[in-house]
Amino acid sequence: MTLPLDRRTLLKGAALTGLGTLAVDALGARATAATLQGSLPTDVDVVVVGAGLSGLVAAREVARAGRSVLVVEARERVGGRLLNHRLSSGQVIEAGGAFVGPTQNHILALAAELGVATFPEYVQGKNVYDSQLLGRLKYSGTVPPDPTVLVDAALLLGKIDKYAAEIDVDAPWTHPKAAAWDAMTLAQFIKKNTLNSCGVENLIECWTQPCFGADPSELSLLFVLHYLACSGDEQHVGTFERNSDTAGGAQDSRFVGGSQLVPLRLADQLGDQVALAAAVTRIEQTSEGASVTTARGVVRCRQVVVAAPPPLVLDIDWYPQLPAKRHALLTNMRMGRLMKADAVYPTPFWREAGLSGSGTADHGATRAVFDNSPADGSVGVLLAFVGGSTLDTYGAKSAAERRQAVLEGFARVVGKQALQPVEYTEQDWTRETWTRGGPVPVMAPGTLTAFGSALREPFVRTHWAGTETSTYWNGYMDGAVRAGERAAAEVLTLL
Repeated sequence: MTLPLDRRTLLKGAALTGLGTLAVDALGARATAATLQGSLPTDVDVVVVGAGLSGLVAAREVARAGRSVLVVEARERVGGRLLNHRLSSGQVIEAGGAFVGPTQNHILALAAELGVATFPEYVQGKNVYDSQLLGRLKYSGTVPPDPTVLVDAALLLGKIDKYAAEIDVDAPWTHPKAAAWDAMTLAQFIKKNTLNSCGVENLIECWTQPCFGADPSELSLLFVLHYLACSGDEQHVGTFERNSDTAGGAQDSRFVGGSQLVPLRLADQLGDQVALAAAVTRIEQTSEGASVTTARGVVRCRQVVVAAPPPLVLDIDWYPQLPAKRHALLTNMRMGRLMKADAVYPTPFWREAGLSGSGTADHGATRAVFDNSPADGSVGVLLAFVGGSTLDTYGAKSAAERRQAVLEGFARVVGKQALQPVEYTEQDWTRETWTRGGPVPVMAPGTLTAFGSALREPFVRTHWAGTETSTYWNGYMDGAVRAGERAAAEVLTLL
């Protein structure tokens, strides 16, 4: 089994230095013996639960304000849903979150400060639509040129954008139609507003499965409208196009060296203030302070920031118990189901054929395909998002059967050369113990209107971070940074 990049390098360093100060990544991260073993400090101002991007941002803001802070992380690595994977060639790709784009100003500013450069996602050439009925169609733009759904889809997306523009990103449950929109699924909305509803829903799955790890039939319409409304910033209205597009959209660019470099370098700055292998089992809060029990000891503090996926928050023993509304919200925020599958080739051969490497399909294992090659294009990499019901189907197959299905999907997009990769890798986020799904928690009908007001509401001394709590770009790296900044501001005000 291949270890994640930072963990593998860390273990190698540990063997050489006896767990002294370790350089765990040649590109800048550093860990000490205290991050993996040994006693924790007994008292700090703030404990941050979770060393994903959001938790690390919150911790750095607290530390910069002169307050003592400790990040406790269950894994033996930092980054959460950001995870780099090193290819046999030495190049790095992302096994987790990867893309950034315009209006995602918080993550872009943070990366620039940390010296992590971006490069544009490759979009030159034609995209490919793989249709069971129509065969292989080349096209440009966002929506495939399927005449059976094109008009329907255009009208539907126009209506969705109109409704999303009306949503208050801070409180979507306050919209006059919130109850009606939250009572139906996206699939029901599609059926009500299109002629060829089956065809349109099938096409929309090419967006919802990689975006949410779920099908339209599993998503509240209000949740989807809010998600799209958040695909902007204080000056720009969120739209379906900005959320789904490559150039100029949410998939516009990637990070040179992989997105996990950002949390790795944040952890480097925090040093011993990050404790790994420290899963939290109990949080007790009183009028005098809080105590956080971890696998490596108990830490007392004045404030707590929790930046962990909802299922993991529910696993914590809370005293006092979580408020009923907060507990119900977390219970109903089920993590999406997503796998990333990458095939590696000596070169990105599809570019010479005038293809972008991007594709969509109305069937098979590869509903959404991207060119995932590193910045210098020294090797070619094709990426498939396998999510929702597609992962239900292909995740149950043997590894060999699934690999063949993915490669056949790639071949239908870029040609038969795709059947012969030099390397193949998968990252199934549903099998990650400390995440349990991806890329985001999703909400079924009834969740936002009934429990949404508890999303960011502090609980005694606990404050909530994590990308799903952000009012802009929730579900993305920018949302994670924003949420960490907000949570830090909350605790600093109280301190």
